[in-house]
Amino acid sequence: MTAQQAQRVVVGVDGSIISVRALDRAAEEAALRGATLEIVYAVPDLDEAEPVLASALSRVRDRYPGLPVSTAPVAADPAQALASRSRNAALTVVGTRGLGGFAGLLLGSVSLRLAAHTHGPLLVVRGEPNPNPGVVLLGIESDADTDAAAYAFEEAARRGAPLRVLHAWTYRHRTPAGLSPTPPDRVQDDIARHAKAEEALPGQVMAPLREKHPHVAVETRTVRSGPAHALLQATLGADVVVIAAHRRHGGPSPQLGPVAHALLHHAHCPVVVVPGPAA
Repeated sequence: MTAQQAQRVVVGVDGSIISVRALDRAAEEAALRGATLEIVYAVPDLDEAEPVLASALSRVRDRYPGLPVSTAPVAADPAQALASRSRNAALTVVGTRGLGGFAGLLLGSVSLRLAAHTHGPLLVVRGEPNPNPGVVLLGIESDADTDAAAYAFEEAARRGAPLRVLHAWTYRHRTPAGLSPTPPDRVQDDIARHAKAEEALPGQVMAPLREKHPHVAVETRTVRSGPAHALLQATLGADVVVIAAHRRHGGPSPQLGPVAHALLHHAHCPVVVVPGPAA
């Protein structure tokens, strides 16, 4: 990440209550990073943007007097506007629902396009605010999730919070067509080998990051379960959940995987999606 990226947090607003929550979270994240906050409103008529941006600017200045803040009215598609700005941002923040340019961010194609096209970490503010400090939850799918893991460690370090790492895996044995079924004892042996490898995965991903962040308390857990179900349950006690976006290419545009879809729609806490290698 460049110095320019490290000094900029972008938030999309539209005047709705949920976008105010996103604004407050974005201002908090910018203050934690010592970054500039950019407030963006994408709307067809730019004259409509002025009062919304003025109100947002006033709110931030009241709550964070010393925080550098800028506003940007944009006559563009909301997802495209934010995806473009995410290229040079440490973090992009949106709410789950709205009434204006960001309406339906998690209910239709706008949110999914944004998550699928963001160039940097995307924080989607959802769930009820947590009055008590909690944990940073990291969901790991594979050893390709190093960028998401690095973000989670940095977030835990910024907040002085513990990091909980969850790796969920499933086993599917398929007998090739035309061959006899594999004997049950051989299947059990294969499951045991698979389980041993899966148990070791979080430690392998975390090892270099533990050295870099020795003061972050880390708890790792590996479970044999569907990843979406396990992570959704774990979000009940988290301040934020961090996942890698393994975007699939092959259609007209990138698509998110099922775990990202499930969390964006149903997580009990805010979700950070960190771009990862294409699936």
